[in-house]
Amino acid sequence: MFKKVIGQDDSHRPSPAPPAGYRQPEPLAPPSSHVLAPPAASQASLSRPSVGASRNILSSDVEIKGTVKFTNDLIIDGKIEGEISSDGSLTVGENARLKAEIKTATVVIYGKVHGNITALDRIELKSSAEVIGDIKSKTLSIEAGAIFVGKSTVGTPAQAPAQAQAQAQAAAKPAGAAQPKQATLPGAV
Repeated sequence: MFKKVIGQDDSHRPSPAPPAGYRQPEPLAPPSSHVLAPPAASQASLSRPSVGASRNILSSDVEIKGTVKFTNDLIIDGKIEGEISSDGSLTVGENARLKAEIKTATVVIYGKVHGNITALDRIELKSSAEVIGDIKSKTLSIEAGAIFVGKSTVGTPAQAPAQAQAQAQAAAKPAGAAQPKQATLPGAV
């Protein structure tokens, strides 16, 4: 009756037609334990960005001349000429080329920066970094291979521009105040 042939490919044969009135069964859904879906918290974060923290990215094809201000975090991989200021964190990517005065809370540099950098907390120069300019920060980290040409002021917390200006005004004496007189000590030539 039936002959079984081993190694014969049945894929080229047409499948027999189902009998009249036969309905194909619906495919079964996999059990819920096998469904790969993100947890509810992840689904919410996919639909809308979180309010607390946001990361801004300027890619390598972006060029800006002027002032860049941001809150939270910024990653720059393009070219900027001007000023960058924030209370947040700045990351300068390997492709970045900045000719800018930078004033932020923290700075991590992988690329090239030509300009002065002031950070309230810390500055990190990674091995691929090239910085030409002065650095002022509470802490400074320089990896082997990084290039730094300039002077650094480290250890004293750098002040935000508004704080520095307020201290300078408080230290300034009124115009009518007596000026110290220059004197020569006895025995000094």
